[in-house]
Amino acid sequence: MAEALRHAPTEAWRDPALPVAERVTDLMSRMTVAEKIGQLGAFWAESGRPGEQVAPAPDDLGDPPPLEGVLADGLGQLTRVFGTAPISPADGAARLRELQEQVAAGNRFGIPAIAHEECLTGLMTWTATVFPAPLAWGATFDPDLVEQMATVIGTSMRRLGVHQGLAPVLDVVRDYRWGRTEESIGEDPQLVGVIGTAYARGLERSGVVATLKHFAGYASSRAGRNMAPAGMGPREFADVVAEPFVMALRGSGARAVMHSYCDVDGMPAAADERLLTGLLRDELGFRGIVVADYFGISFLETMHGLAGSQGEAAALALRAGVDMELPTTRCYGKPLAALVESGSVPTEVLDRSVRRVLTLKGELGLLDGARPEPAAPAEDLDPPAGRALARRIAEESVVLLANDGVLPLRAARVALTGPLADEPHAMLGCYAFPNHMATRHPGLPLGVEIPSLAEALRAEVPDLTVVAGSDVLVTDDDIAAAVAAAREAEVCVLALGDRSGLFGRGTSGEGCDATTLDLPGRQAELARAVLATGTPTVIVLVTGRPYALDCLAEGAAAVVQAFFPGEEGGAAIAGVLTGRVAPSGRLPVSVPRGPGGQPGTYLQPPTGRHSQWSVVDPAPLFPFGHGLTWTTFDYSELDVTPAAPTDGVVQVAATVRNTGARAGTEVVQLYLSDPVASVVRPVRWLSGWTRIALEPGQAARVEFTVHADRTSFTGRDLRRIVEPGEITVAVGRSSTDLPLTGVFTLHGPVREPGPDRVLTVAAQVTPC
Repeated sequence: MAEALRHAPTEAWRDPALPVAERVTDLMSRMTVAEKIGQLGAFWAESGRPGEQVAPAPDDLGDPPPLEGVLADGLGQLTRVFGTAPISPADGAARLRELQEQVAAGNRFGIPAIAHEECLTGLMTWTATVFPAPLAWGATFDPDLVEQMATVIGTSMRRLGVHQGLAPVLDVVRDYRWGRTEESIGEDPQLVGVIGTAYARGLERSGVVATLKHFAGYASSRAGRNMAPAGMGPREFADVVAEPFVMALRGSGARAVMHSYCDVDGMPAAADERLLTGLLRDELGFRGIVVADYFGISFLETMHGLAGSQGEAAALALRAGVDMELPTTRCYGKPLAALVESGSVPTEVLDRSVRRVLTLKGELGLLDGARPEPAAPAEDLDPPAGRALARRIAEESVVLLANDGVLPLRAARVALTGPLADEPHAMLGCYAFPNHMATRHPGLPLGVEIPSLAEALRAEVPDLTVVAGSDVLVTDDDIAAAVAAAREAEVCVLALGDRSGLFGRGTSGEGCDATTLDLPGRQAELARAVLATGTPTVIVLVTGRPYALDCLAEGAAAVVQAFFPGEEGGAAIAGVLTGRVAPSGRLPVSVPRGPGGQPGTYLQPPTGRHSQWSVVDPAPLFPFGHGLTWTTFDYSELDVTPAAPTDGVVQVAATVRNTGARAGTEVVQLYLSDPVASVVRPVRWLSGWTRIALEPGQAARVEFTVHADRTSFTGRDLRRIVEPGEITVAVGRSSTDLPLTGVFTLHGPVREPGPDRVLTVAAQVTPC
C-alpha cells in the first residue's frame, strides 16, 4: 500500500484512473493563458515552403517558424507529417515520434500534439493504398463496404501514430461544375448521410478521430465556384445541406467537425455562432472539437472582410466556436493572447475551447505520456488485403449507363483509344497522394501499383490495340490516331474524362471548377469523330463529375461511368467491359443532357422540372439512381401499410425477381412524395434502399420500415414538422424508373420531431 501511494500521481490530471473531465479541470487550473492558447494552435513545417499550392493560403504566409519557437507554451496539432512530402512509412513514423518528443519536451506538462492527416481516398501518404474517391463510394450504395474501408484506413493510421483524419466530406452536390464534386458522395442528402456516417463510424471504430466537413453549405456556392458565396434559404440549408451532418453526428460518434470556407447569406461559417454553437452544439448536442479548414480563420480578415487584423479574426472564430486553428498557428497565437490579456476576449470563451481540446487529448491517451507506436521498418501500407478491398469497392462503383448488347465484349479485334486509355493518374482524385503532390515532386514514382485501363484490359482481351491520346484536352493528332484505330477495329473502346489536380492543375479537383459541363477540351469532338466511323463504340468515362452526354450517348453502343475508382480502377473497368464483373453501381449524381441549366440535381420541386412555361427541359439524360447490369429485374406485389399516426411506422414491401439469364445485383430504391404540403416539397426524395444479389429466376421479398419522421421537413415557421396527410410511395430502379407506386396516410396532429428523430429506413430481405 505504501509503495502504491509513493508512486501515485501528485497532480490529479496525471491520474489515468480519474474521469477525463476531472483531469482536464485540474490541468486547466494549472495553465497560464499562453499555455491554454498553445493547445489551440498547430504546426506545419511545409506550410510556407515554395512550390505549387496544396491548400488555399493567405498571400502573406511567409516561411514557417521553427518548431522550437512555438513549443514553450504547448501545441495542439501536428499537420500532415506523412502527407506533405514523399516519405516511407518507417521514416514517417520516426519523424512523427521525433516531433512528438520535441512537443512533449517543450512544454512543462509534457503533453504531445494531436497528429492529423488527410484520408479521403485512403491515408494520403506515399505508398499507401489509394481507394476510390467519395463519389465512387456513393455509386456503390453500399455503406457496409464503405465502413469496412474506413476501418482499414483508420487502423493503418493509428499504427503510425496518427490520431485524426480529415474526412468524410458530407457536402451535398448542388452544382456539378464545382471542382470538388469528386470529393462528395452524391446529390441526395440521404445517400450522403448514410454513406458518410458509415465512413466516419469505421474511422472512429479504429480509434482515429473522424472529421465531418465542410460545415456547412460549401458545395452550394454560386456558379459552382470554389469558396464563392452560397445563396440559399434556411429551409434548403436545414433539409438538404445540414441533414447529412445530423445523421453522421448521431450515428458515427465523430469527434471533430471542420467549418466551411464559404459564406451563406453573408455569414462565413468560421464566424457564425448560430451555426457552430447554436445549431451544432446547443441543438445537435455535439461535444467534440471544431477545427478550422486550412487558414479559414485568417480568411475572415484576408478574404471575407469581417476582421481588420489577425487578432480580430481570432476573436470572431473563437466566439463562434472554432476550437483549433489549422494547419499552422497565425491568429490563435500572439494576436489572440493579446486580446485575452486585455479582456477583449473573455477567459471563459478561451477556456471553453481549451477544455474541448484537452478532453479529446485525454480520450486519445495524450495526457498519459502516450507516444506513437513505432511502425515496423517494412510497414506495408498497401497490403494485398487492402488492394482486394479497393478492387471490390471499385467494381461495385462502376455504372453501366447504356448498352445495346455490345457488352460484354465478344469481338476479336478491339481498339482502346482516347486521352485516358493508358494513364494511371486518371484513376485517382485530387486527394490521392500521386495527384496531390505530382507537381511538387515531378518524376516521383507512384508509390503503389496503379494499372492503367490499357494494362488491365490487355490482360483480358488478347487482341487489343491501344492508341493512347497524348493530352486530356485532346490534339489534332489524337483525333486522327483515334479515328484510324477505330476504323481498323470491330469494337472501339474510347476512354474519356478528367485528370484530377489542384487549383487549375487539372480538369477536376479542388479549385478546378468548370464553366460548363461539356467534356474537357476537345473530347466531345474526338468522340463525334470516332462515332462517325460507324465502328460500334463503347464510351468509358473516368471523371470527377458528371458531364453532358446528349450529343454522344445516342450514337454510342454502350456507356460506362466510373468516378475516380482508385488504384484498382483499371481492373474494375476492364472486368465490366469483358463481363468478368457484373456491374452493380448506380448513379449518385444525375448525368445531364446539355452543359447548362445549373443546378440540375434530381431533388427539385414541381416548378424545377420541365413545364409549358419554359423551353428549357432540365430532365437528365441518365437519372439519379440509374444503372444497368447483364440481367433484368421485375418488380411486383407492392404492399403498403395504409395508415399510421404522425409518430408511427409503415411497412412498404415488394417482390423483386431476376428475370434474366445471368446473376446480378439490384439496388432496390424507395422514394417518398408529399403531394400537398404547407411548403413546397421535392417531387420525390430517396428514403431508403437495399442491394440484393439474385441468381436467374430467383426472387426476394424486400420490406422497408418507414418511420413518419422520414416525411419531416422544415415548415413555414422554420421548425421541423411531420404533417398529417397522404404520402406517395414509389419503389424501383432509379429516381425516374419506379414501376410500383402506392400511398399511405398519416393521421393525427402536426408533430415536431427533435434532433433524435428517426433518420434512416431499415430494409429486410427474405428469399422467396
